Amino acid sequence: MAIKIIGGGLAGVEAAYQIAKRKKNVILYEMRPEKLTPAHKSGLLAEIVCSNSFKSKDIGDAHGLLKEEMKILDSLVLRIAQETEIPGGKALVVDRWKFAERITEEIFKNQYIKVVREEVAEIPSGVVIVASGPLTSASLADKLASLTGRNNLYFFDAISPIVDGTTIDMRKAFFASRYSEDSSDYLNCPLTQEEYELFYRELINAKKVEFKEFEKIPYFEGCLPIEVLAERGKNTLLFGPMKPVGLKDPLTKKTPYAVVQLRREDKEGSMYNMVGFQTKMTYPEQERVFRLIPALRNARFLRYGSIHRNTFINSPEVLKNTLQLKEDERIFFAGQLTGVEGYLESAATGIIAGISASFYVDGKRFIPPPSTTLIGSLINYITEKKAHFQPMNANFGLLKGYKRKEKNTLVERAMNDLREWQKTTQ
Repeated sequence: MAIKIIGGGLAGVEAAYQIAKRKKNVILYEMRPEKLTPAHKSGLLAEIVCSNSFKSKDIGDAHGLLKEEMKILDSLVLRIAQETEIPGGKALVVDRWKFAERITEEIFKNQYIKVVREEVAEIPSGVVIVASGPLTSASLADKLASLTGRNNLYFFDAISPIVDGTTIDMRKAFFASRYSEDSSDYLNCPLTQEEYELFYRELINAKKVEFKEFEKIPYFEGCLPIEVLAERGKNTLLFGPMKPVGLKDPLTKKTPYAVVQLRREDKEGSMYNMVGFQTKMTYPEQERVFRLIPALRNARFLRYGSIHRNTFINSPEVLKNTLQLKEDERIFFAGQLTGVEGYLESAATGIIAGISASFYVDGKRFIPPPSTTLIGSLINYITEKKAHFQPMNANFGLLKGYKRKEKNTLVERAMNDLREWQKTTQ
C-alpha cells in the first residue's frame, strides 16, 4: 500500500523522495495547477514564492550547519538548490524556476512516486503525511481543525523576536515578575525616560514590511505589531507591553520608566523571547531599533519578529516526536504546518517525516535525531510541551549545551552525532 502525501511543496517532495529511496510507493497529491493558492503562479512542485534565498552557506551559521546535516541525509531539496545556484554572496540563492523545474522532473521520473493533481478535502485512508503548507486550502484546514482540535490550529503568525541569552547585558537587566518579589519568571530590561523616548521615535520611523495582498486581514487586538501600538500614542506602550507597573529595579530601588520583559524559551536560558514585541519591521531595522534597549545593545537575534499569514498546528499538544498525530498514529505532519519557519527547516521535517513513516509501515520503532543536531533540536522544539508555542527557525540556541560549549565544538558534535544516527535508519 502506498504512503500518501498531501502537498507538493518542499516538505512534501522531500518526504516523497526519502520514502521512494526505501523502495516504497508514494502517492503525492498536489492541487496546483487545477487550483492555485493566492501566492503560487504555476503547477511546478516545490515552487518557492517569498524569496529565492536558502540563507547562509557558512557552517559557522545555523543555516550553514543545517545544510550540512541535510547533505548527510541526502536531501533532494538541498541537492537541487546547489545545482541551480546563482551568485548570492555567502547565501545559497537559487534560480527559483529552474529549481522548481528540476525538483518536478526528479519527482515525476521516480518510479516509486505517482503525482495526482487534485485538491484533497478529506484525510485519505492508510498512512498519510500532511504537508500542505502555510496556504492550506479552506476545506482541508477544516478537516485539520477536526483532527487536531480547533484551538490547536492557527492561521496567522504573531511572532516576537528571540534573543541569544549569552549576548544580553545582565548588568542592565533583572529577574522579577510583576507584583511578586520571590518570582524570577521574567528578565526585565529597564529604560529611563530619555532612553524610552529615543526608542519610541526610532520605532515609529522604522522601515516596515508591507503585507502581501492575500495577507491583508484585520489585526487581532491581542497580537498587534509593537509599532502599531506605538502609533496610537506616545504613552500607549507604557500601558501595554512596556509597562513598568509592579516592578522594582534592584539597582535603583525604583520603578523603571519603561521595561521590556524577556521570557525564557528553554530551561538553560540560552534563548529569550521579547514578550509582546511581534512586529512588521524589516530585519535590519529590528536589530537597529531593539538594540536601543540598554540590556540588548549587543544582542544577537536568533529569530526575528514577524506577522504573516501561516497555517500551523500547535505541535507540542498534538504531535509525537516522530511527527505522528498523538490521536491517530497513521497520520504524520511535515513542513510549516508543524511550526517550523523557513524553506530548509520545512524540507528537513519532510526528511524526518518520510523516514518516520517508512519505519511505521515496516513496523519498526523510529527514534528522531538527537537534540545535539540542528534537525533533532528543531523536532524537539516543535514537539516538546511548552506554554507559549510559536513557529521557530533553525538557530544555535536550540542545540543542547549551547551556553556551555564553543560553536565549533557544537558543529563538530552535530555532524558526528547525525552520522551515527543515520546508520540506524539504513
